[in-house]
Amino acid sequence: MKGLLVSGFTAIGVGTGAMLTLHAEAGLDPLHSVISEYAFQESGWLLPASLTLFAVGSALIAEAMRRTGVNRWIVGLLLAWGASMFLIGAFPTDRPGLPLSLSGGIHRYAAFAAFLVMPAAGLLLVKARIRYAKAMKILCGLALGALVLVVIPYVVRMFGIPLTNDDIPAGLTQRAVVVTELGVLAVAGLSMLRHSLVGRPVVRQA
Repeated sequence: MKGLLVSGFTAIGVGTGAMLTLHAEAGLDPLHSVISEYAFQESGWLLPASLTLFAVGSALIAEAMRRTGVNRWIVGLLLAWGASMFLIGAFPTDRPGLPLSLSGGIHRYAAFAAFLVMPAAGLLLVKARIRYAKAMKILCGLALGALVLVVIPYVVRMFGIPLTNDDIPAGLTQRAVVVTELGVLAVAGLSMLRHSLVGRPVVRQA
């Protein structure tokens, strides 16, 4: 199990390095430019590479949890998050100003799914009283709060009120979600690395 966790952390670490390198080389405004726009830069290939590594890391941590009998819903949510990360990278968003394409639609809804399932997995782990449950609860709260801020502009546009990325710090709120959800994944892995659960065990597989 330890080997799976260490490999998972390595994948997440390398993916984070790739994402930071992309941000440094692209030179876009991180407050208003959403992460998806980095795919159109010269080093844009780093975006799907980074997201794929996040997906691999999530799958490895999920497998480590499965082997210790963690609730299958938690394992499934981590796998769903990883699958969503892969789809986000495999199906790029549309360039600004273009109508929504099939690729753009998959990208958008996979991102929304990812933003939802990781906090759900984290809150289930909190309920199971894992180590670092307090830190996990805070991260999940921050992730959900940032997600609300991400969704608000889309709701506003549905009512016909025009908004652009220059009107709101869309890049900042999106990055807040991504960072906190990576934090949830990291804490989940750390809780297993440190002999996982205290008190009651997580509900085991049926």
